[in-house]
Amino acid sequence: MKIGFIGAGNMAGAIIRGMAADGARGGDLLVYDLDAAKLAALFEDCGIRVCADAEEVIAGSDAVVLGMKPQGFETSVRPLSHLFLEYRPLVISINAGKTLAVIEDCAGAGLPVARVMPNLGARVGEGMAAFCCNQEADEEAKAVVRMIFESVGMVLELEEKLFSAFSAIAGCSPAFALLYIDALANAGVKAGLPKDIGLKVAAQTVLGTVRLLQESGDHPRALIDQVCSPGGTTIEGMAALLDHGFEAAVQAAVTASYEKDKKM
Repeated sequence: MKIGFIGAGNMAGAIIRGMAADGARGGDLLVYDLDAAKLAALFEDCGIRVCADAEEVIAGSDAVVLGMKPQGFETSVRPLSHLFLEYRPLVISINAGKTLAVIEDCAGAGLPVARVMPNLGARVGEGMAAFCCNQEADEEAKAVVRMIFESVGMVLELEEKLFSAFSAIAGCSPAFALLYIDALANAGVKAGLPKDIGLKVAAQTVLGTVRLLQESGDHPRALIDQVCSPGGTTIEGMAALLDHGFEAAVQAAVTASYEKDKKM
């Protein structure tokens, strides 16, 4: 199975490195990007097949991942439609806001197409991605999508109408979580901890809590109750968070991201 990439930016580069680490042969990863330095780094890290142009990628690949920036999606993909129609690879887009209809319109009607929304965690193999496919993509095509994105984390099939909600949580919330971690660290600084120690403690604590949530299967509220002793420090902090609108702020952030995604 040969997987091509047109565009080797941060996300595409993370996927390529994840696939290589997961056992994909470098020669089966065909990559083209205008930035020669990115290609050189990927060749050094993964032994990819560096392609001279997008045509070489499309002609030699069973599936092609479109990894260019969303702003230039239409102008980059539409001129390649005759090549997609000639070679008929599975077309996989990781561009935010680009629907299956847009991808089909640009790449060519009748092609198997998948739309995927990955997130930042893919850079460390802990990504969360969702995908949907058009009617031309069969179960074999879906298995290819899963194979690619399971190399960098978890992936689930989702109805396209739910993508904006998924994007608001999985795509945007890494920034929200990082803001929370930085706020914790700054609170530690206020209490006397050096910032680097505060960041280390906050990040590891969040990581451990997430692992506990995933592995225990308990509801978040049940775990909260285990930490909140009657009259203790944690319940006092929880009360302060709720008094200052913590839950409302999180929900407002997700809603704002969701509404913006719907307009893109």
